Amino acid sequence: MSDPQPRFSIEKLYVKDLSLEVPNAPQIYLEREGPAIDLQLQSGSKAIGENAYEVSVTVTVTAKSADKTFFLVEAGQAGIFHIEGVPPEDIAPILGVACPNILYPYLREVISDVVNRAGFPPVILAPVNFEALYQQRLEAEKQQVPTPATTIQ
Repeated sequence: MSDPQPRFSIEKLYVKDLSLEVPNAPQIYLEREGPAIDLQLQSGSKAIGENAYEVSVTVTVTAKSADKTFFLVEAGQAGIFHIEGVPPEDIAPILGVACPNILYPYLREVISDVVNRAGFPPVILAPVNFEALYQQRLEAEKQQVPTPATTIQ
């Protein structure tokens, strides 16, 4: 009996979370000085059934000038992915790199559209290297979990 052929498919892509705040409207629209943009990015995954996984990428964008917040937008783009016939050690990189790479362009569009609809120039998010982020996360996990010393005699 041979191993099943690896299968990867996108079952569903959707906006999981979306919020926008413009706490200083309408006065903020009269400001002449442009805001500084702060960006926070998170991604995660979980098994939701046999060979089915939900992966999400969440971005929080805050635009501030001095002590005034222009806007705060948080958006989470998610997808359900079917992964079958893949060795267990290869599933984590697929969920941590390949799936976020699929979701991120949709998330960029959502952020840009929402900010534009709020009356501000669109925020164009820069591309993200999810492979580098995945490697950083692996390194951080290695440093947090001390490995017991082994002595071989």
